[in-house]
Amino acid sequence: MIKPIGTDELQPLFVYDTDAHEALSHEAESLPSVIISSQAAGNAVQMGAGYFSPLKGFMNVADAMGAAEKMTLTDGSFFPVPVMCLLENTDAIGDAKRIALRDPNVEGNPVLAVMDVETIEEVTDEQMATMTDKVYRTDDAEHPGVAAFNNQGRMAVSGPIQVLNFSYFQSEFPDTFRTAVEIRNEIQERGWKKVVAFQTRNPMHLAHEELCHMAMDRLGCDGLVIHMLLGKLKKGDIPAPVRDAAIRKMVELYFPPNSAMVTGYGFDMLYAGPREAVLHAYFRQNMGATHFIVGRDHAGVGDYYGAFDAQSVFDEVPAGAMEIEIFKADHTAWSKKLNKVVMMREAPDHVKEDFILLSGTKVREMLGNGMAPPKEFSRPEVAQILIDYYSKL
Repeated sequence: MIKPIGTDELQPLFVYDTDAHEALSHEAESLPSVIISSQAAGNAVQMGAGYFSPLKGFMNVADAMGAAEKMTLTDGSFFPVPVMCLLENTDAIGDAKRIALRDPNVEGNPVLAVMDVETIEEVTDEQMATMTDKVYRTDDAEHPGVAAFNNQGRMAVSGPIQVLNFSYFQSEFPDTFRTAVEIRNEIQERGWKKVVAFQTRNPMHLAHEELCHMAMDRLGCDGLVIHMLLGKLKKGDIPAPVRDAAIRKMVELYFPPNSAMVTGYGFDMLYAGPREAVLHAYFRQNMGATHFIVGRDHAGVGDYYGAFDAQSVFDEVPAGAMEIEIFKADHTAWSKKLNKVVMMREAPDHVKEDFILLSGTKVREMLGNGMAPPKEFSRPEVAQILIDYYSKL
C-alpha cells in the first residue's frame, strides 16, 4: 500500500486511547480556552483524522511562511499551505503553556483539541499579504478564501495538539465522514491495490461519473474513492446530505459492486485553486490513494485561475515530496457526434455545438422548475433527488 507522506505509518492526532481521551477531556475543562476560527477547526479535524500527517499541530509564522512561499517548512518537510491558529487576541491565554481550543461550529463551543503552546506571534500585514498572494494568487477581498483567511485575526498561536473529536462531521454525516485511518483500512479490506480518488463539492452528473470510469479504466484501478467535502461552502452550493444521497444513488446504479467508496472529509473549502489541488493530493495519498483526478479549474472559484493551473502547479512541488500520481483531466461532456461522454481535448474535430453543455446556473434553473436536465447530462435518478431538494426551497 502507498505510504503516507513523510513517514511509514500514518500519524493521526486524535486521542484513540479511551483512558487517555477521558483524562484529557477532563483536564481540558480546567484549562484556559479560546474559540478558534472555522478554518482552524477544520485544520484540527484534518490533523486529528490523519489527513495532514505528519503535522503535529498548528504552524508558527516561519513554518507558515515556508509553506506559502516554497511548500517547505523550516525542518525541510513538505506541506503545501499554511496551517495556522489565528486569533483576534490572546488575552484568555495569558502566559499559559497548555490551552483548550473550542469549536466555533458546534453549539456550546465544546473543546475540540488541547494545544501545548510553543509560540504566540503577531503576524505582520506584510506576512499576511505574502501568504495570501502565494496561496490564493490574489488579494481580492471578494475571493471567499482570501476573506476567510484574512478575517481570522493576526495573533498566531502555534504548537502540537491532541484532538478530542471530529467536530460536527461525525455526528451530522455518520455514513459519510471517514478519517484517513478508516479509509486506509477499508482499502486494505477491499483488497484494492491501485486506487484513484475523486474530489467533489457538488453532486456528480454524467460527465463526472464518466470521468471516474475513464480514470479507472486508463489507470487500471481496482477502486475509486469519491471523497466529498463536508465543511463550509459558499452560498448557493448544494448541502452535503443532498449531494451524498445523489452520489450514492449514482454509485449504486452505475458502478460495479466493490468498485467505488463514497466518503467525506471535514474541512472548509479554501477555493485556492492550484495550491488547494496540491493539498488535495497530499491528503489523498495519506488516505491510501495511488492516483488523484485533477480536472479543469480544480478547487477554483470565479475567474481567479487558469483552466489548467491546478495541473501545472504540480511541477512546482519539491521533487520526491509525494508519491501519488495525478490523472490530468480535461472538461468532459456528451458528444452528439459520438453519442458518449468524451474528454473535450480528445475530440479535436468537434466544435462547441457538438457537445451538450449546460451552465451551473441553467441546471439550477431547470431543477428549480422541476425539470430534469437531458439524460446526456444527468442520470434521471440523480436529477430526481436534486429536483426534490429544490422543490422544498
